Amino acid sequence: MSYRDHTRVIRIGDQVIGGGNPILIQSMTNTRTEDVEATVAQILRLEEAGCEIIRCTIPNEEAAKAIPEIKKRIHIPFVADIHFNYRLAIAAIENGADKIRINPGNIGGDDHIRAVVEAAKSRNVPIRVGVNSGSLEQQFIEKYGGHVTAQGLVDSALDKVRIIERMGYDQMVISIKSSNVLMCVEAHELLAKQSDYPLHVGITESGTVNSGNIKSGVGLGIILHEGIGDTIRVSLTGDPVEEIKSAKIILRTLGLRKGGIEVVSCPTCGRTSIDLITLANQVETMVAGYDLDLKLAVMGCVVNGPGEAREADLGIAGGAGCGVLIKKGQVIKKVSEEELLPTLKYELDHWKEEN
Repeated sequence: MSYRDHTRVIRIGDQVIGGGNPILIQSMTNTRTEDVEATVAQILRLEEAGCEIIRCTIPNEEAAKAIPEIKKRIHIPFVADIHFNYRLAIAAIENGADKIRINPGNIGGDDHIRAVVEAAKSRNVPIRVGVNSGSLEQQFIEKYGGHVTAQGLVDSALDKVRIIERMGYDQMVISIKSSNVLMCVEAHELLAKQSDYPLHVGITESGTVNSGNIKSGVGLGIILHEGIGDTIRVSLTGDPVEEIKSAKIILRTLGLRKGGIEVVSCPTCGRTSIDLITLANQVETMVAGYDLDLKLAVMGCVVNGPGEAREADLGIAGGAGCGVLIKKGQVIKKVSEEELLPTLKYELDHWKEEN
């Protein structure tokens, strides 16, 4: 069963999630939001990489006041991230945020939550209810033996959802995250069976680009493959653009998104007589700018390379100062090692006219 086919449809700016709509990729800026120039510059870089929803922290009034100017200069929905101060949540809504992210448990009592809900309701701004394992309330820890558990995360999230529902509002997205991958998977499995709100999924505090990619690939891979999740973020300690690259690869690998060039390359061996590591990285960087839906193989052996690249649409293989261009499994050109990259680029530049 694909749970995402049956989640509620929620509009975020000019985007729609839930109800089987495409899974959208999110990221979060790491600039000071009130620094409009820096924030816009980073968002535009993220847009170019493929980001479809952006979240920015709103820690003060200056950040809230910057929202209108930021929105004028970007092209994707803007999500305001608020903690502790309900007035900032209201200010973000009034200044044009397309969605707000709050944890109702840390912005005060029911009167504060109600004020935020009423502001959101008046402008039809959806609320992302976020619960993290690192900030789970004590009552949901004690309920399950004094430990943070998947069920405790779910109970906390649904408790907040019911508070907002009782206030007459149902435009919500739920996010439950943990740095414990298997706990995160279990929590999403439990929640998907108990709620039809769209889910934003991710492995929080997953780590650096290296370790974070592995943890996110495993966790998000399981969750998404089970039909759960309407938006995703790969949370990495690094350049946010890396989050977008990783998210796109995860979605393509699972068959949940088409488009973009998929680069496959051999792991190198004793037969490799070309700087394949450098070449593969150069190819991956080069193809990022192409709007083509194809598989491209980069092989380090002219003996086995053509055979290994047979399943790819296009490929190159090199060794001992020479190389070959492979198309649909057939060698169509032999070139020097130095000509491999420009030859491949020429083929990609003319792919649409020739195929």
